[in-house]
Amino acid sequence: MKVKFNSFQWVLLIVLSIGCGLPACAPKNKVSKSSEPTPQKLPEVTSTSLDYNSVENALLWEISGNGLKEPSYLYGTIHMIDKEHFFLPDPLEGKFAKAEQLALEIDMDDPSLMFTMLTGVFMKGGVALDDLMTEEEYKKLSDYFKKSTGMGIGMFKKMKPILLSTMMTEEMMKGTVVSYEEEFVKMAKKQKIEILGVETINDQLSIFDSIPYKEQAQMLLQSMEGGTENAEEEFDSMVKAYKDQDLDRMAKMINDESESLGKYQDLLLNKRNKNWIPVINEMIREKVTFIAVGAGHLGGKEGVIHLLREAGFTLKPLR
Repeated sequence: MKVKFNSFQWVLLIVLSIGCGLPACAPKNKVSKSSEPTPQKLPEVTSTSLDYNSVENALLWEISGNGLKEPSYLYGTIHMIDKEHFFLPDPLEGKFAKAEQLALEIDMDDPSLMFTMLTGVFMKGGVALDDLMTEEEYKKLSDYFKKSTGMGIGMFKKMKPILLSTMMTEEMMKGTVVSYEEEFVKMAKKQKIEILGVETINDQLSIFDSIPYKEQAQMLLQSMEGGTENAEEEFDSMVKAYKDQDLDRMAKMINDESESLGKYQDLLLNKRNKNWIPVINEMIREKVTFIAVGAGHLGGKEGVIHLLREAGFTLKPLR
């Protein structure tokens, strides 16, 4: 399968759960769960105490030490991937079977998820797409949207433009796309364990209010035009790095995307990683937890692996 992504789109596929197709991911039957964990205050994370040259090649990690009675597990996902590339590392099912709860980026089992999505995907202040671009640009986008999704853009023109971009990406992948999050939710339901999120859907949606709508509209137009010249090769390279379980290479590819991610890297990745650490700390102290977040969050000097190590935990790669 050949899918034309612009660079910003494939970065979003790595770092945001919102790109995984929430209607498909959200289960209908609610698993009973206890009250949400209260984040425990930890010492401020610094970037001076560890060697950040590299992390081992692995998507699955064991978290132990720092007073934990039992280890928990961390796994890096791609939120959408062609089913021919989908795989689970050999040790995963056995480790998942030990879990007493599943933590995704957002709680895919939350019955209010779809309502929150429907009320949070639109731009504030009544802004519409045709306010953010020329008449000619809007006409081209409308035609392209109709061709790629089979739907008119009118009912979506007040949606945050970045979400429209991922929506078009999803439509282009339809028929071959699978979601790691959806698979893990199925496994959790079969195992009858509760499902949590390390952040909320409102946390994710609010990110897009921090990126000017005008800039989002330009990113959407770039998506329509096929994005950067080497976008397909870049996405194929990202999938290859994922299959090689090479977190360093994935982190470097995301960091190198200065044109598409640029000043928003801290917003989309680094700040979120730091916010997750006290939440994860609380979860794994209460129960054995299987944590699955975008693989782009794991590597790098401000990635979840190094931040957890700085917080005192031992992380061991499992291949």
